[in-house]
Amino acid sequence: MNTGNALLVIAAMTLVTYATRAGGIWFMGFMPMTARVEAFLRYLAGSVLVALLVPAVVRGGSAAFVAVGVSLAAMFLIRRSLLSMALGVLAAALFRAFVEGGP
Repeated sequence: MNTGNALLVIAAMTLVTYATRAGGIWFMGFMPMTARVEAFLRYLAGSVLVALLVPAVVRGGSAAFVAVGVSLAAMFLIRRSLLSMALGVLAAALFRAFVEGGP
C-alpha cells in the first residue's frame, strides 16, 4: 500500500468514527428523555467498563484478580477512582514481582 492509499484509509476511518459519534448525539436530539432512557445512559459507562474489564481479568490470571480486589476494596474505602486504580496496578505489579517471581 502506498502513502496515498494509507492516507485515504486514515481519512475514511476518521470520517466514519466522527459520523458514529456525531450521529449518536444528533439522534439523541430526537428521542424523548424518558426515565428509562435516562437510566440507560446513566449506567452505560459502567457497563462498558465491565465489558472491557472482565475478559482482561479472566485472561490476566491471579495478578489481575489481585488488582481488581485491591481496586474494589480501595474504592469502597477511599471513594477515589484514580487512586483506587493506581493501587490496583501497584498491587498487580507487586504480586507479579514477589509472588509469581517476575514480569
